[in-house]
This record gives sequence, C-alpha cells and structure tokens, in this order.
Amino acid sequence: MITPELIDAATTPYAPLIGAATLMRCAFYHDDLRPVGEMLLARAQANPDDANAWLDASCVLQVLGQRDAGLDIQRHALATRSLYALPVPARTPTLNLLVLMGPGDFMANTPIEFLLQTTDIAAQVQYVTPDLPFPEQVPDHDVLFVAIAQSDANVVLLRDVAQMLADWPRPVVNRPENIAHLSRDGAHAKLEGTTGTVMPRTARVARATAEQLAQGALDVQALLPGEAFPLIVRPLDSHAGTDLQKVDDAAALRAYLAAQPSREFYLAPFVDYSGLDGQFRKYRIVLIDGKPFICHLAISSHWMVHYLNAGMDDSATKRAEEAAGMAGFDDGFAQRHAAALAEIDARIGLPYLGIDCAETRDGRLLIFEVDNAMVVHAMDDPGKYPYKGPAMDKVFRAFEAMLHRAAQPAA
Repeated sequence: MITPELIDAATTPYAPLIGAATLMRCAFYHDDLRPVGEMLLARAQANPDDANAWLDASCVLQVLGQRDAGLDIQRHALATRSLYALPVPARTPTLNLLVLMGPGDFMANTPIEFLLQTTDIAAQVQYVTPDLPFPEQVPDHDVLFVAIAQSDANVVLLRDVAQMLADWPRPVVNRPENIAHLSRDGAHAKLEGTTGTVMPRTARVARATAEQLAQGALDVQALLPGEAFPLIVRPLDSHAGTDLQKVDDAAALRAYLAAQPSREFYLAPFVDYSGLDGQFRKYRIVLIDGKPFICHLAISSHWMVHYLNAGMDDSATKRAEEAAGMAGFDDGFAQRHAAALAEIDARIGLPYLGIDCAETRDGRLLIFEVDNAMVVHAMDDPGKYPYKGPAMDKVFRAFEAMLHRAAQPAA
C-alpha cells in the first residue's frame, strides 16, 4: 500500500532505497504508482547524484510497463553509483550479505529482496556490468550471492564474474559457471535422462531455419528427432509466457513468424499435461540446499499456466486444492519425485534453484524451466490465501538458514 512513509521516502533527498519488493507490492495491489514515480524523478533531477532516487524511479517505470524508459534510468543510476544497500532487515542483522547483480529488468536477477524481507540478513547489492570495471574494494561480507540470471545478454558477464570469483576469500552461493547452463537448451542438455522426468528437447534456431520449417522445406525431425507438430515456440530470452505460443502445424508457425520480428527462437514439442479433469496444473518449487519447497500450485483450463491468469482469485475450489497441495507437499509431491529432484540438484549444482514443473498422467515430473531468477513472494491476499503465508515463510526461513550455513567455516 502507498503509505505516508512511502511518500516521505520518495520525496526526501538521499533517503534510503525503497526497493523493488515494496514498490512491486504496491503494484500487486493495484495502487497507482505514477505519483510516486513522478516524485522520485523530481527528487533525482533536483539531486543528480541521488542514486537511490534514480534506481527506485527505474523500478517504478518498469512496474508501470515503461521498460525501456526504466532501463535508461537504471543505466543512469548505475553510472552514478554501483553499490546499493537494500532496505534494513526486520530483525537485528546477524549476517552481512553481498549480492552481485547485473543490469536489466526484473527477470535479469534473482529477486532476492522478496526472499530477505523477513530475515535477519543485511544485504548490499553490487551491480556489475561488462562496461563498468569491478570496484577494487567491496564491502566486507560474510557470504556473496550471485543473483545474475542466464541470458544471451549475460553470457560474457557470467564468464567474467566466474573468473573474478575463482579465488574469492568469502563463501560464494550460486556459482556463475553453474548459472551459465540454465538456458532452455543448456538446461535440457544438463538434465537429459534424469530419473523419472520429462524435459522436452529444446532447439535454438535462427529465424531462417524457423521459416524453412514453416514453409515445409524442413521437417520437424531435422531439428527435434522423433518429434512432430504441435510445437511450442518462443523468442530467445523470453520469460513469463511473453510471445509464447503453441503452433499446431506449419501454417500456424508461418502466422506466428509473420507477427514476430525476433531473429532467434526456441522450439520444443508440446506435451499435454492435463489431468483427467482436463485442467492443467503447474507447480513452482525451489530447491534450497537440495530440499524442495512449494511456492505455488496454479490450476488452469489453458495449457499456458501462469499464476496471475489461472483464475485462482475467482475460484475457492482451486485455492482449496492449492492449500491441500501445499499442506501435503512434503509427504506427497516431494516424496513422489524425491529421486528426480535430488538428481536435478546434483546436476545443476546451485544451492538456490527455481523449477517450474508439472506431473504427467503416468506420474513423471515434467520440467518446463529451471532458473535462478524466478519470482518467489508472499504478496497474495492473506484473506483469500491464508495458507500461503506459512508456506512461504518456510521458504524464507530455509533461504536464510542456507546463507548462515554457507557462512560457517568448513569443519
């Protein structure tokens, strides 16, 4: 909610960072953030070296759907200063965390503010970019967490950060060399043959190749051996269902390409994961030091399931199923797929990892995506979702405990 305290923070020169978690919560509850954005921009223009104002203004613009303008403001903020203190923890800090992030939108880094809001961890974010040299000195810290997500834009950055951290004097959580494998085709290569799983093979293709397929000059099997239409197609580096579509035949792919200017695409076979009732169920889970935790269960009549478009707000029946799924997760889903999840953890090698997945009718784990930057939050209305708070608190406590374990010297 937009409170007097938030207005005061937006208008006070050189005030501490408001932060993405607070601003996104306002947007989640449909508050009008435009006045806040205007206040922040006015504050920044009056105080050009007020980097917190620039960075918060960038966040507001992105939340309002003005991505390009927001990223322009972000570049200005990072040129002004590359180190930012996140909002202070709710309890007396017992651990100092340094987070490495790269430039970009909300999908470019682990949204770590949501994970830390109720912890006793004090965090500072050091932004690193291919264009700005890494500072010779960084704040003292107990643990360093790499939040940079895999993308084509971040290939060089992840490589450079991996070299920089090779002999880092403090514990490092989520090594960049392991994050680098999380592209859609790279993740398939890492996880192919994992016990009890289905992860459709993903082909990365240039536009010319996709057009050959759409014109019938190329067969699906030339790209995806053993597969056929329907296919799932999306532009490279797209997330959250942006421009994702199921194409049933070559003609549908032609129509899709005619509307999409992208130069590269991912293609994968469509897997029908509907239940016996015709509903599609998508789980978002996280592995924290290898232990699975459920973050949501979205239920939809459409194959492309996202929590915000699944109609969960409007269906007490769906919410009751999600509540039961969360309550029984440890003894149900987590046990059914224990071997698969343990193998995924071992193959990917990240202490913190998000997985979007489902269950096939024959009981296998269907993996859509593995990523270190999935949004995990506790913003849902506790009146409608009273079961969400306790479930998410388990996630946050586990994340906090993981960082404290990492800070302990090896025995």
